[in-house]
Amino acid sequence: MRVLVTGATGFIGRHVCQALLLDGHQVAAVARRPDHPDVPPGAYCHVVHDIGPETDWSQVLSDVDVVVHLAARVHVMKEQAADPSAEYYRVNADGTACLAKAAAAAGVRRFVFVSTVKVMGERTAARPFVETDTPEPEDAYGLSKWAAEKALMEAAGPGRLEPVILRPPLVYGPGVGGNFLSLLKLCQKASPLPLMTVNNRRSFLYVGNLADAVLRCLNPGNKAAGQTYFVRDGEDLSTSALIRHVARALGRPALLFPAPKSFIRLAGLLMGKSEAVRRMLDSLQIDDEKIRRQLGWTPPWDVVQGLKETAVWFTSGKRV
Repeated sequence: MRVLVTGATGFIGRHVCQALLLDGHQVAAVARRPDHPDVPPGAYCHVVHDIGPETDWSQVLSDVDVVVHLAARVHVMKEQAADPSAEYYRVNADGTACLAKAAAAAGVRRFVFVSTVKVMGERTAARPFVETDTPEPEDAYGLSKWAAEKALMEAAGPGRLEPVILRPPLVYGPGVGGNFLSLLKLCQKASPLPLMTVNNRRSFLYVGNLADAVLRCLNPGNKAAGQTYFVRDGEDLSTSALIRHVARALGRPALLFPAPKSFIRLAGLLMGKSEAVRRMLDSLQIDDEKIRRQLGWTPPWDVVQGLKETAVWFTSGKRV
């Protein structure tokens, strides 16, 4: 099949494109410039400078069978937008709606949209989220992705276009950035961390597992049509267990010591890291029984294997 991939040069996009090519698909990769170094060899590059409500997708969608929509405005470290919330909606919600409508008009059969667990909220208490729970996003990113999900379903309507939505938790793997890369650096330095007694539970997803789940959702006409799925590695970890696993994969000791949560939260506040600390302490779990039951999908990598692959990349210093 000919598959159009937006966000093809990003962390997840590079892995998805490689998986598609290895599976024998033709890949049309959307990038901001034709000479982008992260466009995978073997993929055709389509230049799209901006994704929003006015983007012209007519030529890009020619002869495309499936769209895999990964491009999104995620958390921006150095915010420059005059109205950040409006920009999240412009790119993530309005941009998705525009692409979905264009895909439907072009006769595309299937539209796989990678959303986020953040459409559900920021934490779980009594049990993991399931797909029938009511979304309660809390920040601009989660709100905009929930709006994008609804826009996709509306654009697809009763027509030929078959939407599929994947909601991953935190995705890690070779090429990861952000907070997970910071965690790798802390574990490499064997920095003492006051997290020994943190007994929360969080779901994670290795990027190779996400790419494999995307492949499973491609075929028009299968049970995935019109469905929303949570997808995860299978084993949820506490923050302290995650650090121990990462340190072991790096061949380093995990120097953890106990501290009251109030102390940890105060330290995060003083360092300007309140949100990162909150995620370290809170639970956020999802139940992936639906995708396993309906599509027979199981993750090719378990969390230990995924972290080992990530550690090998991190210590090699190679670009993915």
